[in-house]
Amino acid sequence: MAELRQNIATREWVIIASERARRPNAYAEASNRIRTHERHEHDPACPFCVGNEELDLEVCRDPEDGPWTTRVVRNKYPALAHDGSLARVFNGVERRITGIGYHEVLVEHRLHNATLALMTDEEVRDVLLMYRRRGQQIASDTRIEQIVFFKNHGERAGASLPHAHSQIIGLPIVPGNIRHRIEEARRFFDDTGQCVFCTMLNDELISGERIVAINDHYVAFVLYASSSPFHIWILPRHHRASFLNASDEEMMHLAPLLRDVLFRLYSHLNDPDYNMIIRTTPTKEPENGYFHWYIAIIPRLSRSAGFELGSGVWINPALPEQCAAFLREEPQA
Repeated sequence: MAELRQNIATREWVIIASERARRPNAYAEASNRIRTHERHEHDPACPFCVGNEELDLEVCRDPEDGPWTTRVVRNKYPALAHDGSLARVFNGVERRITGIGYHEVLVEHRLHNATLALMTDEEVRDVLLMYRRRGQQIASDTRIEQIVFFKNHGERAGASLPHAHSQIIGLPIVPGNIRHRIEEARRFFDDTGQCVFCTMLNDELISGERIVAINDHYVAFVLYASSSPFHIWILPRHHRASFLNASDEEMMHLAPLLRDVLFRLYSHLNDPDYNMIIRTTPTKEPENGYFHWYIAIIPRLSRSAGFELGSGVWINPALPEQCAAFLREEPQA
């Protein structure tokens, strides 16, 4: 029988449709699709490939001299403008703010056929350090309230270019979705005196059935109330509200676990399209006891329709426990 499960961090309900559940291996992408590692190492038409760099858009690179390993460039078609002053207008139903902010692209690797799942631990760490570096610099702009770090891998996830890249957007507001998560975390803390994310983490460690990968600093698990197949969270064991305050040591330990999780998805599901999001506290909110930064990985293996849009309740045709067990199987190199 199907059951409804609630995510205690967001209070959102999902339907686990066990009667129509498919075996986890049924979600593997078609074997005839071109996987990332099967592409050419260089594409003459790709603006992110070596030799095609649009230097007028470049923000920074690492290292500064010699061949780069990661680069950050301004988005050629930005959603927000960096220059200008922040102005607010509130006139009845007309509420607007000037579109000030940051919209940057982090090019993750020199090779056109690279992806986080197949990089070395050191290369993944370089990407994480660049996330943090640019996040800290953007957060120093007093106009910015929230930074969103996200990666779209594959067309169904919204990627317009196949070369490995992420995006960083600095907003002059805190979006409602993020504010909702913060308020729910604060509510749980007020009721129990505990961080809801730490509570989830401890429960997952005790249960063990939804854990995908683990080390001394991080735990990756399929959500008990997953809204879609193979929906994974990676939580740091050390409570911290802001990703921007993560230490070098924490980045060093995050890199191999993140790479391991993504390689398991790559191997078991044949390089699926996915979104990856770093969820972190607003820039002007200090470290606190109720919010806890984390990484969400959402493979695009199912689609939303009218019911999801009308109710806000997602139907997941995969059992989270089976998805986690499938990913724990030794991946094929």
